[in-house]
Amino acid sequence: MACARSLTTVNNFSCSICLDVFTKPVGIPCGHTFCCACITGHWDTSKPVFHCPLCKKEYLKIPDLCVNTVIADMVEKVKKVSQEEPHDTPDQAGSAYMLCGICTEKKQLATKSCLTCFMSYCKAHLEPHQRVLTLKKHKLINPVEDLESRICKEHGEPLELFCKKDFLLLCEACVDSDHKKHKVVSVEVEAEMRKDQLGLEKKDIDQMFQAHQQKLQEIQHSVEASKKNKKKALEYSNLVMTELVDYIRRSQAELNEVIQRKQKKIEKEGEGFIKELEEEMVQIRQKNSELDQVCGIDDPFEFLEHALSLTFTPPLVKDWSEVTLNSDQFTVQETLVKLETTVMREIRLLCDPDLKRMQHYAVDLTLDPETAHPALIVSEDGKEVKWEDKKRNVKDQPGRFDHVLNVLAKESFNSGKFYFEVQVQGKTQWDLGVVNESINRKGDIRLSPKSGYWTIWLRKGNEFTANAGPAINLHVRETPQKVGVFVDYEEGQVSFYDVDSRARIFSFTGCNFTEKLYPYFGPCAFESGKKSPPLIITPINCSR
Repeated sequence: MACARSLTTVNNFSCSICLDVFTKPVGIPCGHTFCCACITGHWDTSKPVFHCPLCKKEYLKIPDLCVNTVIADMVEKVKKVSQEEPHDTPDQAGSAYMLCGICTEKKQLATKSCLTCFMSYCKAHLEPHQRVLTLKKHKLINPVEDLESRICKEHGEPLELFCKKDFLLLCEACVDSDHKKHKVVSVEVEAEMRKDQLGLEKKDIDQMFQAHQQKLQEIQHSVEASKKNKKKALEYSNLVMTELVDYIRRSQAELNEVIQRKQKKIEKEGEGFIKELEEEMVQIRQKNSELDQVCGIDDPFEFLEHALSLTFTPPLVKDWSEVTLNSDQFTVQETLVKLETTVMREIRLLCDPDLKRMQHYAVDLTLDPETAHPALIVSEDGKEVKWEDKKRNVKDQPGRFDHVLNVLAKESFNSGKFYFEVQVQGKTQWDLGVVNESINRKGDIRLSPKSGYWTIWLRKGNEFTANAGPAINLHVRETPQKVGVFVDYEEGQVSFYDVDSRARIFSFTGCNFTEKLYPYFGPCAFESGKKSPPLIITPINCSR
């Protein structure tokens, strides 16, 4: 614990339980700080309900205690300073380390300074001022080094008064000369009033400090919780992915075995059919040979003679017209394609491993101010666009949007693949996507692929929609701060990504692009009168 003198200089760093300088300061959820030993000792006597000694907030169980490193560091610095200062004896308290001006041998510390005598006195030499009637009228103050600063330079009298109009320290002569009609109070009154004001400000500062301290602890706890959650997420991800891969591998082996078994069964069944057919074909050939012998006789008499003596019986064979061998038992492709599509879609919604590859198709875009709605402001470098509550005086031309708050990029694409990223951080509403060159840019516009728009938007800070005609409500795990847009012209695909989480937000597929495509941006108006950040086309780091 700190010495008694330190308490007067570090009262902001004192525990409200032991009234001494903090030792191992810890914070509790309500924002107050105590010595670790003090608060735990206090709670040992307050079971079963635990409450804060200052605000009386109750806890059903002892809260987790976290050392406040900020206060701990400050306390150590204050302790170090206090140890370097000389310590007062009880008789020297309040001397401010001024030496008595009367002592001739060993100088004693002064206890008071006299503004009339213009001298500082120790306790012994101050005695006449406490006994002699004339000296009792002198103005005594706590010892100060620079007594000259307390004397009026014009009149040579003590500055004991304060002008509330001019904010000046005055002597009696100053009041009589220049400040007769001004409100004048004693230095003590003004100081007390200002102390009260500063006390209120200090109270506000203390509350602000406690609020910051509480927020600091909250953020520290959040960071620690995030680390734990990250560890759990990684462990769970590795476990689930390992189990999923293992299950797929086992399923693949099982499916291969089933296919092989089915093939053997089909081969065995087919071999039986073939053998049976071959045996019956031998019988048929024998019967056919007999008939050929009779039919080959040219003499009518002889032919009739053999024909009448021939007893013909049809070969005993099976009716094969309804017999088939099922060769369609291996049509698993459709099911596997559905499985692949489902698995890939779900994984991409979590984290698309193909995003890095798509980022290699990044293009450098510049916004075209000639297409911007008159209420939109495009930055000089063409990378940012924002809405302002007034229209610019610009020329209305066929390529400019005149009703909706949109702007296109200067660059267009009619083949290949391209990718770009847009920062949407802090915005509660925006539109993004690509559009056909021939879109209608005048009047109200309905966003849909039929109208040449492949877009998504955000509204009210959390309502995501794919403008697919009809619209599709999108569900995301967190609001994106940066959105990536990937287009494959030949494949007819437009995909949107949350760049930070690498999750796919939505994809338009099976699109039939027949004309130039332009990147499309809609920063939207401010919501509820609040200012909104611009949409920003950002450079792309493919190594992330």
